[in-house]
Amino acid sequence: MKFLKKEVLALLVIVISSATCIAQTATGFGLKGGLNYNANGKYFESISNNSKNPDRNIGYHIGVFGKIGEKIYFKPEVVYTSTKSDYNDDDFSMQKLDAPLLVGAKVLGPISVFGGPSFQYILDTEFDGVTIKDVENDFSVGLNFGIGLNFNKVGIDVRYERGFNKNEATFLQNNSINADRLDTRPDQLILSLSIIL
Repeated sequence: MKFLKKEVLALLVIVISSATCIAQTATGFGLKGGLNYNANGKYFESISNNSKNPDRNIGYHIGVFGKIGEKIYFKPEVVYTSTKSDYNDDDFSMQKLDAPLLVGAKVLGPISVFGGPSFQYILDTEFDGVTIKDVENDFSVGLNFGIGLNFNKVGIDVRYERGFNKNEATFLQNNSINADRLDTRPDQLILSLSIIL
């Protein structure tokens, strides 16, 4: 029994050591892309007090990043993101540039945790086929935090993003005198694959 415990302990040490050796130690420049599971804020109808919460939908992102450091690292990114939210029969789509400034730390072998602010610039918005021009702020700030697995030059991470402040778009619906409002603040889970070149 004691011999078996020693074998299991030795195997555990070898597995942890191997994982630590193959963990991403590369710094440099790379490419990333992946999927977003997205929803924006509420849609407010001007003709009533009703508001609609969005159904989540799948979007995508693609971009570039830099990574400086090993055990503790800084990872700035510039990412093009396309999202879509469903409000009953209406769709809201948004294209934006995100610039997360992330600080991360390796916690065990290839596993790391990270977080930081994300600066967002809205490029285009469309609600039910109508382009929305009147977004309160094209530029806003949010928060990213998550967990990653890094092997050599390849990384996979899952993160949560949330906008800090309300950022409403207003628009006329069906030639109404009153404007409807839609909260464009992001609320999403993000799955990314990254490669250091």
